[in-house]
Amino acid sequence: MNDAVIRVAEIGPGRDARHPLATRFNDLTALLLQPAFDAVLLEASPEENRRLLHALRSHPHYGLSLIHCRDPQDAEIQALSDGPAEDWQTLERQCLLHRERLAVFNNGRAPQTPQAHLLAYLWLRGPGRLRALRHPTHPQHYDFPLVRCLAGEATNSLALVRDLAQRGLLESTALIDRIRLCRRCGSGQLNYVDVCTECNSLDIRRQASLHCFTCGHIGRQAQFLKDGALVCPNCVTRLRHIGSDYDRPLENYTCNQCQAFFIDADIEARCLDCGEAHSPEQLHVREIRDYQLSEAGMLAARQGLERDSEPLFGALAMVGATTFRTLLDWQLELIERHKAPRFALLGLRFHNLGEVLERLGPQRGHALLDALIERIQVAIRDTDRCTRTSEEQLWLLLMYTDGQGLERVVERLNRISELFVGEELKDIRLATVGCVAPEGLFEKETAELLMARLAGELQ
Repeated sequence: MNDAVIRVAEIGPGRDARHPLATRFNDLTALLLQPAFDAVLLEASPEENRRLLHALRSHPHYGLSLIHCRDPQDAEIQALSDGPAEDWQTLERQCLLHRERLAVFNNGRAPQTPQAHLLAYLWLRGPGRLRALRHPTHPQHYDFPLVRCLAGEATNSLALVRDLAQRGLLESTALIDRIRLCRRCGSGQLNYVDVCTECNSLDIRRQASLHCFTCGHIGRQAQFLKDGALVCPNCVTRLRHIGSDYDRPLENYTCNQCQAFFIDADIEARCLDCGEAHSPEQLHVREIRDYQLSEAGMLAARQGLERDSEPLFGALAMVGATTFRTLLDWQLELIERHKAPRFALLGLRFHNLGEVLERLGPQRGHALLDALIERIQVAIRDTDRCTRTSEEQLWLLLMYTDGQGLERVVERLNRISELFVGEELKDIRLATVGCVAPEGLFEKETAELLMARLAGELQ
């Protein structure tokens, strides 16, 4: 089959396709009997479209595919589909780009784990979107329907997404809600009740009470009644005028179990699933967010997901940004305590690289990145360490390097500009900034502050 030819299917009532180049199907069963299509257009009712979306996203041949649907007001359809289809030329470009990005993902290896499937889905739509939706029957009130479809109904979608976010592969795009969960079972099915401040009994009732202004005593109204008049039982002052002699507090309770009298009841959260009782401050707080693929996630998807778990990888002895900052902090602590060892921190930024990669496409862009890495490898030593904090920004930790050594490294790296020839690459511009320790450091400067200071000079 010609790789440049795309195949598009439509599912909906009727025999004629909305577009003459698409193949029409009346139901999902007929579609699945055919070889997988590049894109699917859903033309049924909103209820049927939701059912079809769940079935297609759960199917191994269509979980990552482009699926367009014309129901912009339905939150679940928005979470599972690629939105309404545009004109045919745009759809054709999307399908071809989808093929290219899939070929590049994870160095050409198909996703195997639930996490890899989710990252692949977002990578194909880079940076993609992952939406959290209210789910009335879910124990924690919210769910990610896309994760359940890609990873299976038994998957804890909130835990999977939280794990990827903690690893830095996903980044939040919006805070949707903040929920409180049972500390014992993690359920969000909680009942908040007023209880006695003394014995925690639920059996409390409102009680009319009075407040004496003379001595400040507060008690049940019945205690103030004496021979048909109001008399404070504490200071025996006769209470004649409300507002000047006494008043009535807004909220007063009495406990039918221990007879305690109190102004405000305690609040207790009782889990409806396991029965555990907690005070509100003991509940686990979870923030519900929408996500997209982070810069680190984009890099991991392109360079290989297995590298995310390795401490060192690649020809550049690359480490994760967090690990790199930890190494740099360690060196700064050694410098502060022992004035040794000498090192240099070098920042590189390839201005406009992201835009050029977008124009080149996934395969040609990946080849350009490989060429850049090979050139950088020649300029540094095996003992040096590197990290990427964005698509355009790279950091090098050069051990036992003084000012002259840093200048030689920068001179070799500037030769990388030889790669940026031709109309498509001429916009890329390399900027560098360096710092030699200890003379180039500020007092009490941490790795994060040092990198932020230098990054300001790379703008």
